Amino acid sequence: MQPDFHRPILAVDTGSSVLSLALRAGGEILSCRIDAGNRQSELILPQIGEMFAQAGIGAADLGAVVYAKGPGAFTGLRIGIGVAQGLAAPFATPLIGVPTLDAAAYLLPPQPCVLAAADARMNEVFYAWFDTAQRRRLSDYQVGAAAAIRQPENAVGTAAGIGSAFALEQPPPFSGCPDMPEAADFLRLALDSAYPAVAAAQAELLYVRDKIALTAAEQAARRAGAAA
Repeated sequence: MQPDFHRPILAVDTGSSVLSLALRAGGEILSCRIDAGNRQSELILPQIGEMFAQAGIGAADLGAVVYAKGPGAFTGLRIGIGVAQGLAAPFATPLIGVPTLDAAAYLLPPQPCVLAAADARMNEVFYAWFDTAQRRRLSDYQVGAAAAIRQPENAVGTAAGIGSAFALEQPPPFSGCPDMPEAADFLRLALDSAYPAVAAAQAELLYVRDKIALTAAEQAARRAGAAA
């Protein structure tokens, strides 16, 4: 499928507790950012409706819908892709999924060695390495302990880090800032045509790990260890 970037484009990011939306229409970009907590499913459609009303458009006018593909919060990502599919499917509108770590990496000025790392909870982080100067990814998307992250052999130069993992008490062992992308950043990358457009039924999320929460026994063991 081919997106029509001459028409309005909506971007949705629900990969964290923040609800972030961006709508490019009429040569302008409208943005919305709300610390939604667990109210994303309640707030997302009314907020999109308000943006549509402000731009004077409807879902049928969209040339593509961009969504945060993850990794990130499991429930939030499911809400985002579900809304994107619901808006796109009736009108055969293409969907463009942009990985969250890519969107983070490209917040920095282009350089040969960027570590994008985001808090994955359970004492782990999601991460990947990028050469943003050459617009290529240097590693797989991974999850693990922040302290165990090592610069890949194919990386050149000093690592620059970015992402919410750098706000943790035990961040990755590299210098970095805790900035994370918003919907407008996903939109910008999608407009570069670096990510494929697919039909709503083929849209997928990027899962880096299967386990999304600790068991009750694991939580109890962690509390016992912290109290010792």
